Amino acid sequence: MDKPITILLAEDEPALGQIIKESLETKSFKVLLCKDGEMAYSVYNNQKPDLLVLDVMMPKKDGFTLAKEIRQEDRDIPIIFLTAKSQTQDVVEGFTIGGNDYLKKPFSIEELIVRINNLLCRAKLQQTIEVFTIGAYAFNFPKQTLQYKSKEIKHLTHREAHLLFHLLKNKNQILDRSLILTKLWGNDDFFAARSMDVFITKLRKKLGQDKSIQILNVRGFGYKLTF
Repeated sequence: MDKPITILLAEDEPALGQIIKESLETKSFKVLLCKDGEMAYSVYNNQKPDLLVLDVMMPKKDGFTLAKEIRQEDRDIPIIFLTAKSQTQDVVEGFTIGGNDYLKKPFSIEELIVRINNLLCRAKLQQTIEVFTIGAYAFNFPKQTLQYKSKEIKHLTHREAHLLFHLLKNKNQILDRSLILTKLWGNDDFFAARSMDVFITKLRKKLGQDKSIQILNVRGFGYKLTF
């Protein structure tokens, strides 16, 4: 019998936390429910879950702070933020510090489950991919690194690595903006689009030592990786 997927759920609203916990358990997930950020960090260190669902606004330690600390120890574990915040800078901050997805409250449990399963599938895929060559760079997808001419190694965030992987799969072709937003961000709304623009800028900078590499913005359609 396969070991159940363990999800750490940090949510300070008792009723909502219990509803999410019970709903996920009906789908055969093991759920570790924590009422604040400090408790969640302790449980994370002791239990080593497979995925994190973190409320942003929590007592003792907020979700963003918690995610930053966990990312220092584990660059790969999928993180979903639950937030009542909808400002662009808050969404971008969540992705920048290492979040893989976010849901704005109120949300449906069915949508949360779909996003959890998508992230788990991506994590499984990540373990099977080899190292790719992008111009003078070696792109190690499993380790989320870029190495320039066998010298300098740059670390990528989970989302940067997946975005670069999809650009590479569509080399010299347009990567449809709406499709990739839906695939990696879960939707193609304004906040997700702004966040993706930020990640494209970061990738251009990290690939900047090889001038033959370009990530072109095809206005109205998407992006194209060439080298």
